[in-house]
Amino acid sequence: MQRYFIDQNADVNQRFFITDKGDIHHISNVMRHQTGEKIIITFVDQNVYKCEIIDIATEGIELSLVEKIDIDTESPQHITICSGLIKADKYEWMLQKSTELGANHFIAAGMKRSVVKLNDSKIDKKLERWQKIIKEAAEQSYRLAIPSITYEASLKVVYDYIDEYDYVLIAYENAAKTGETHNFKSVVREMKSGDHVLVIFGPEGGLSEDEVALFDGKAYQIGLGPRILRAETAPLYVLSAVSFEKDLLD
Repeated sequence: MQRYFIDQNADVNQRFFITDKGDIHHISNVMRHQTGEKIIITFVDQNVYKCEIIDIATEGIELSLVEKIDIDTESPQHITICSGLIKADKYEWMLQKSTELGANHFIAAGMKRSVVKLNDSKIDKKLERWQKIIKEAAEQSYRLAIPSITYEASLKVVYDYIDEYDYVLIAYENAAKTGETHNFKSVVREMKSGDHVLVIFGPEGGLSEDEVALFDGKAYQIGLGPRILRAETAPLYVLSAVSFEKDLLD
């Protein structure tokens, strides 16, 4: 059964409408749903209901609540993935898969060795496209919330608000090369439910020494095993490891 998000709370005394143009098109033209058919709606308060389609119109699709569905698909930790800009198809693939694996927020950051550069005129359009990819991945993977994405021009901007996080990790290639294996394991085991975690990844060319030094004393440098991972693969490794430890073992 197809799933969609609505930016409303699930109040039984309200009328509900899907007004997102993309969702309206998908329901009426792609899935060709008819009145009386059922879909799954995730509300902004993270309540999930099976809903019946009451009316389909170009400006909105009216729904009624049918049955509450008890489900909890969110990760115990709130994880932010901060990564350097990489080639468009690889970055979009990373956003999609990281959403499926439980990331809560993304920071696309300009970094010294990024081949890809964004000028001011392209930022809003890129963020809109990336948010659409994230939303579709959240629907597909039964997420209860749609992760958000922001853009920062450099890691210096990111550094200004790292105090918002309980843990800051830097996936540093040199740490892996020197055989560092302790930090990531120990931090993941220490994490508690509700902790906010920032994990920083470099672009294709990796993080510069100056960028890493910026976080001295504020972050754990972590190695991700003996193999050097691609920029788009490393976030998936981290999210999978955290999920295994906290979703399954805990």
